Amino acid sequence: MSETDTKYFDLFTRGLGYLNRVEAVIPDESMPFLTVALSALRGSAEQALYTRFECRVVGKRAQAVVCALKPAVDRDAKVLIGFTLSDLYAQAFTFKQGERAGDPGAVLKARLLKIAWAKIDGETFAVDVIDSDDAVENEDDEIPF
Repeated sequence: MSETDTKYFDLFTRGLGYLNRVEAVIPDESMPFLTVALSALRGSAEQALYTRFECRVVGKRAQAVVCALKPAVDRDAKVLIGFTLSDLYAQAFTFKQGERAGDPGAVLKARLLKIAWAKIDGETFAVDVIDSDDAVENEDDEIPF
């Protein structure tokens, strides 16, 4: 290994959950990026609990799959996915409006790396047919929208 090689510590989270929101973010001075809200299932199947994640979608393949699922999410279909997240962290914030205005809160954030499978209203969605010939896990890739 040369002195210029960078070392990383990876933290991966795999699970299944519902895709709730798909949004393109277009900042003023940097590259646009894609975000999703994800409600991950946990606990007993009889009384499932949900953990919400706000994720930045990274890589061309993950972006292409999310963009293909967006119409179903927009029409409020139940979009269940098998996912892999990375670099999970919590971010504190203060509620700005509503009943909890002024109260502290926290959101879990991560990078959505992969969608292994998807179902829309219980029907299998063919994730594997989405073009992945040039898929690269790089957050600087352009958004396919």
